Amino acid sequence: MMIPFKPITIEDKAVITACTYQSHMQNCDFSFTNMCSWRFLYDSEFAVVNQMLLIRFQFEDKGKRHKVYMLPVGNGDFRQAIGLLEEDARADGRPLRMLGVTPDGKEELEKYFPSEFKYIPEQDYFDYIYLRSDLQQLTGKKYQAKRNHINKFKNRYRYVYLPITPELVPLCLELECKWYQANHTAEDADALNHENRSMIFALNHFKELDLTGGAICVDNEIIAFSYGSPINHRTFGVHVEKANIRYDGIFSVINREFASRIPEQFLYVNREEDLGIPGLRQSKLSYHPTILLEKHTAIKRR
Repeated sequence: MMIPFKPITIEDKAVITACTYQSHMQNCDFSFTNMCSWRFLYDSEFAVVNQMLLIRFQFEDKGKRHKVYMLPVGNGDFRQAIGLLEEDARADGRPLRMLGVTPDGKEELEKYFPSEFKYIPEQDYFDYIYLRSDLQQLTGKKYQAKRNHINKFKNRYRYVYLPITPELVPLCLELECKWYQANHTAEDADALNHENRSMIFALNHFKELDLTGGAICVDNEIIAFSYGSPINHRTFGVHVEKANIRYDGIFSVINREFASRIPEQFLYVNREEDLGIPGLRQSKLSYHPTILLEKHTAIKRR
């Protein structure tokens, strides 16, 4: 059977989230916002076959682009869905390769296909998942430094938290432009250009993507913003957090302010990967994740 893959567009949100929102998958790869806003880079496609969501995209490996997949999710036949993906991969002349496979996904694969996959951990892509209440309240000794940063900021600046609206989007993009000019280097220019393109798409389609976001304003200037969207019924994903680092403590402030406005139905907050960047890894660990969600590449043995 040929899988009827089609490019992911905003118009497909309801069809895709009908499968992902009710699943147990907490990894940021299943965020519709991420799928849609990064499609330009990965040529992401999807199909729903017998109530199972199948996702295929292009991934660069050793200078060549290859078809890779995500773990099927939905209420259909998991074994059949894996078989369809395997057929599609073999038609491309390669074994089935799935990215972002979590321990739950690995367990499910082993249940139906014992010892038929090999697993390669991808630490740079592990997700940092927190209790929403921890990020909101910052209680206890382990968060003392965060509270100190926030109090120092409050003593120095009078600020206002503003929900992101269409009128605020140009100001957020202006801050992103300043951040890019201040932080990019020749080595990471491509990665930051891709991030910038993804962010512009998301901010310009804020309502259609059903995003939630907020910004910190000091002296009529936006100095930080953040936005995100649900991954599943209990996990909210924070996709972007940008700030003017000249304001000491601003990241602690925007993080707490935004977490305080995430709907209470979401028990967990996924702040995504650290991409192997030492400073980013240290920052995300400093918030003491409840779950450091392991992700593997799963490759079907021939």
